[in-house]
Parts: sequence; structure tokens; C-alpha cells
Amino acid sequence: MIRRVSPPFPMNQFFSIVPPPELVEQWYDAIDNQSTEWKQQLATRAAQWGADQELEACCEYMQHEDFHGFATELRAARRPKPPRLKKQAYDALDTYIYGEPDPKDKERAYNTIRRALESLDD
Repeated sequence: MIRRVSPPFPMNQFFSIVPPPELVEQWYDAIDNQSTEWKQQLATRAAQWGADQELEACCEYMQHEDFHGFATELRAARRPKPPRLKKQAYDALDTYIYGEPDPKDKERAYNTIRRALESLDD
């Protein structure tokens, strides 16, 4: 049975879907204005920001409705963390040795392994 609940606050009260002007200015400054794809890059950043705002609104709603575990699961499912550098290095090593990587994959594997080694203490 689905339990219907009303939010304890209007869903748009805390999470505006319009990014603040300062944030848009940061995005604009971060984009290479010489690029012919700058509008696409700006739209992509805006879409990512909007999706993050929606996710946070859903998680906030779930927290107020005693769905704490679901909010944590939702955030983990929608924004998975990348594997740790150690795991990435092992995967890259497997690809490098046992796979038949193209040159880009070889370079990516090399760089991942290099980063993992550089992170070790001397």
C-alpha cells in the first residue's frame, strides 16, 4: 500500500530551480568562451545543478517524513561515488595487462596507476 503524505513545506520553498546569478557567472567564467560549444557546456552545468537541487529536495522531503534510510539510498543510487583510487588502479592494471586496450585506454590506465602510486607515502 502506498502511503500518501503531504510535504511539511512547499517543495519549492527551500530549493529554487533557478540558479543564483553568482553561480551562473562562475559557470560562465569556467567555460572556455572561445569554444563553439560554450552554450552546450553552460546548459549542461545548469542541468546538473537543477538535478542536484531536485535530488536534495526529495531527500529533504524524505527526512521530514521518516524515510531517513530511503533518502540515503536515493542519494547513493543517484550520485554514486567513484571507486577508490586503489580499485581504479587494479582495474587499470588488469586492462593494461590482460585486455587489448586501444592507445587512449592504455594512456588512461597508465595515468590512473601513476596517480595511485603518487598518492603513496614515500
